[in-house]
Amino acid sequence: MKWPNDGLFAPLLIVWNVKECQGFHMDRPLDRTDWRILTELQRDGRLSYNRLARLVNLSSPAVAERVRRLEEAGVITGYGARIDVAKAGLPLTAFVQLRCALGRCLLKTTTAEDFPEVTEVHKLSGGSCSMLRVRVASMRHLEGLLERIGEHGELNSHIVLSTQYEGHAVEAPADETRPVTGSSGWSR
Repeated sequence: MKWPNDGLFAPLLIVWNVKECQGFHMDRPLDRTDWRILTELQRDGRLSYNRLARLVNLSSPAVAERVRRLEEAGVITGYGARIDVAKAGLPLTAFVQLRCALGRCLLKTTTAEDFPEVTEVHKLSGGSCSMLRVRVASMRHLEGLLERIGEHGELNSHIVLSTQYEGHAVEAPADETRPVTGSSGWSR
């Protein structure tokens, strides 16, 4: 299996690819009703069509059709459970910035199965090529994992002391974007 696009422990019940929304593989842009459906499904991905229909003031068949279109368009990419990773035996979280060595790119020379502790991989611009989120059982486990990841290049790790905010639901984009402030001191 190749590296998946989503995390092993997704914090939301429903996950979708916002980039795909921007390209709209649907026959129309998302409207307020679509966003209300997405909001409710993020709150509870196990809602029946009947309950969801009551929450968004539509008929059950209309809700089912909209959900089907959102799934087919790739806006909704799956459903999952929220996991308390500490209770599941993985109490330590760390972020690892990786700058791969030439010919040793983690994403090109390994698979997700090689590193089950890695729950997210983000490609970056700048000095590092990737940011990994890892979940481990102990400091010793983390040390061994960092040694294995380190075979692919330079790394910089950050141990999470506590998570203050996680799993914010994706919301409809604002109608107005904040204007960019000019830099009068930097113009000629």
